[in-house]
Amino acid sequence: MAFHDHKDHKSDHKWAVADIPDQTGRTVVVTGANTGIGYYTAAELAFRGAHVVLAVRNLEKGNAALARIVAAAGRKSIDVDVTLQELDLGSLASVRSAADALRGRYPRIDLLINNAGVMWTPKGVTADGFELQFGTNHLGHFALTGLLLDHLLPVRGSRVVTVSSLAHRMWAAIHFDDLQWEHSYSRVGAYGQSKLANLLFTYELQRRLAEAAAPTVAVAAHPGGSNTELARNLPRIFAPIKAVLAPVLFQGPESGAWPTLRAATDPAVEGAQYYGPDGLGEQRGHPKVVQSSDQSHDADLQRRLWAVSEELTGVEFPV
Repeated sequence: MAFHDHKDHKSDHKWAVADIPDQTGRTVVVTGANTGIGYYTAAELAFRGAHVVLAVRNLEKGNAALARIVAAAGRKSIDVDVTLQELDLGSLASVRSAADALRGRYPRIDLLINNAGVMWTPKGVTADGFELQFGTNHLGHFALTGLLLDHLLPVRGSRVVTVSSLAHRMWAAIHFDDLQWEHSYSRVGAYGQSKLANLLFTYELQRRLAEAAAPTVAVAAHPGGSNTELARNLPRIFAPIKAVLAPVLFQGPESGAWPTLRAATDPAVEGAQYYGPDGLGEQRGHPKVVQSSDQSHDADLQRRLWAVSEELTGVEFPV
């Protein structure tokens, strides 16, 4: 169930990566782990003993990220256990293939972090004909979660963490009359739709998990203003503004990973919570429980999007 008035259990404490408990024995899958927030999320979890699977579209970049994590661990004089899994969230065939491989390799999964995404892309479609941002950011993760969930459900303390964005508030709506933006296209609007969908999905998943009395919880996070490769499709008109404001508003991907890491590891986390930075406008700072839009808590919208997502992906959940 989604709540509007979550309390931060450590409101008087500025959470930092030093607060991440030992992750030894946990199996973690992180999508988009080869760069940016996903990379730092995966690295910190590996440094604390988790077996981390870097689920990436480009295996060459994935191998480079794995090598970076191993090298960084070597400088810390610690051993890490990191592997690769090919995953293209823009292809349901790839999602099914990756899920089959992960299910065969890992009888239990403790943590799934739905991190990968594309942002403000020119108009395009996925391999299955879905609008690129909605298909990748929402439908790909929806399908992956549904296909892996039965390997999380028996695991006490297991979590599904989905990364949303402040953009879920900006020009954001679920355009059921034109989900794939075939009649008109706004790269900003399409991104906002996909990020709102991430939250609607999280809250509906948590409702279903709670009704099933499952030990798994679904939570969400957003990085605030984070200076990563994700913004490479920023319209040119905004480039001068970004150059001026970036040092003030944006934090690096290492800090941008903090809300995800807290959502993934803090023992006090509850289902349907949403973590973001504690600074002005939630742009930067230490992670805390924040509020998402009223629209994201619309139960009818959550259920309607869920039904459409099942129909489009062909994936039904075990809860």
